[in-house]
Amino acid sequence: MIDLRRLHVLRAVAHYGTVTAAAGALHFTPSAASQQIRQLARDLGVDLLEPQGRGVRLTPAAESLLAHADAIQARWEQAELDLRADHGEPAGPLRVSGFPVAVSVLLAPMAVRLRERHPRLAVRIQEAVVPASFDLLFEGETDLAVVEATPHNPPLGDARFDQQPLLDDPFDLVVPEDHPLAGRARVDLAEAAHEPWIAPVPESPCRPHVLSACGEAGFTPDVVHHALDWNVTAHLVAHRLGVALIPRLAHLTPHLPIARVHCTGDPHRKLLTCTRTGGRTRPAVVAALEELRDLAPTAVA
Repeated sequence: MIDLRRLHVLRAVAHYGTVTAAAGALHFTPSAASQQIRQLARDLGVDLLEPQGRGVRLTPAAESLLAHADAIQARWEQAELDLRADHGEPAGPLRVSGFPVAVSVLLAPMAVRLRERHPRLAVRIQEAVVPASFDLLFEGETDLAVVEATPHNPPLGDARFDQQPLLDDPFDLVVPEDHPLAGRARVDLAEAAHEPWIAPVPESPCRPHVLSACGEAGFTPDVVHHALDWNVTAHLVAHRLGVALIPRLAHLTPHLPIARVHCTGDPHRKLLTCTRTGGRTRPAVVAALEELRDLAPTAVA
């Protein structure tokens, strides 16, 4: 018989990449986590981890076991939903997470609508960067996340998560209000090739989108300033320190002396809804997804 607690430790190692990181997430000591995996290996009579440099990696047997483990986890998720079913009426806690713009523009109004339409449903919102939202889902600490599609996310085929498109968020060129491009209905980014640029910080998931959009327009931007927050970026533009690409969902400080101009080619980022596999049919999640799909078109108008 496979010990499901030990199997969960192995899943955590696969998710976080190291025994130490998995142990921290599970509130184990690294030695205790290692012991759980060694005991699971003894129970099954196979090696589950093998040395790789200074660390370890999963063996082929472990990879095969995890494929079954993910399926088991999805079945447990569905079993819990079936046991808690209340004639399809959304009720109880619903934990949602998202990056800052998603919380402000999508999850907060979603929570208000759900409170009005489903008084027995209690929405709990947690702001989290994209990688942390996947961690929260994996750990069972959130039920639904709105995430930005990035090259570092789990692949869409990852059996642990159910990721579905929500909306495309276009990037606008943001310039000072008296800039020659400010009065245009639409602009080719190549026209801003010789401008000083303000770009997201290197660790931002939006930075690759900005650099890629400029690259597709035929130039590498001269980035002179970096910012983490979109409103900081907007203030730098307002002070005529450069131009920037800012997603349309980002609500900027009102009355700044700036102009947002649509771009040819429609550079954009993709937003996804994500649940654990099997969790998308829970009545509370179904209700939340319905509200998000209703909010999405107007959010980027």
